[in-house]
Amino acid sequence: MQVRGKVFVVTGGGSGMGRELVLHLLAKGARVAAADINETTLAETARLAGDVGPRLSTHVLNVADQAAVASLPEQVIAQHGTVDGVINNAGIIQPFEKVVQLDDAVIERVMNVNFYGTLYMTRAFLPYLLERPEAHIVNVSSMGGFLPVPGQTIYGASKAAVKLFTEGLRSELLDTNVQVSVVFPGAVATNITDNSGVAAPAEDAESQASFKPLAADKAAAIIVEGMERNRYHILGGSDAKFMDRLTRLNPRRAAEFIHKQMRSLLSRSSASA
Repeated sequence: MQVRGKVFVVTGGGSGMGRELVLHLLAKGARVAAADINETTLAETARLAGDVGPRLSTHVLNVADQAAVASLPEQVIAQHGTVDGVINNAGIIQPFEKVVQLDDAVIERVMNVNFYGTLYMTRAFLPYLLERPEAHIVNVSSMGGFLPVPGQTIYGASKAAVKLFTEGLRSELLDTNVQVSVVFPGAVATNITDNSGVAAPAEDAESQASFKPLAADKAAAIIVEGMERNRYHILGGSDAKFMDRLTRLNPRRAAEFIHKQMRSLLSRSSASA
């Protein structure tokens, strides 16, 4: 589905990859309803978009609030007349800790935002999308959704749930006008740690990385292109592509490779707990 002239909802539109998705869609001639829990950063996205007039609307939203999500479709339609696509991008990571160290509240928050937020948004908008001549749902999973990352096990579980939910949804919608894609970004240069309320020694994390993080605007362009080409899986970044291949060929080796990359960072996190 070509994006020009279409109306898209983008969650997490206040910063990082979500902001770049909003700006990229606008640049390609789409109308966008940008949603984010942070009103200040959402306003900054609107400022960066420049004079786009009514093609952009902003909506302060906690995707984990089911009642708030349920009211969003009518708000979007009131401002844009219709809705043609949803990009469920909003997400948070967990503290860099082992499962045994995590508080129950942290686990619930990660699952609520990453999985239930995606589920609530999809269920809220799907009836409207089914009425359109063509429509598209894009759900952002993660490289951690198909590959175990020590210290991000709950985050990975939430993104794995997004993966299989999206694949199942696509199969259910094969005979309809609604297309579905799932995105697996690798390392993307965003402020997700700050947005997640997670303190991480960034210099240590980067020193363990074998791949340079993908710029957020490049990731957004890959996602939009993948949506326009109706790709089933959209892989963002050389690390995601490499680990996807390795995981398919030798999942145990892939898991041990990531363990080696993360071992030093996780040991430091455990020692300071």
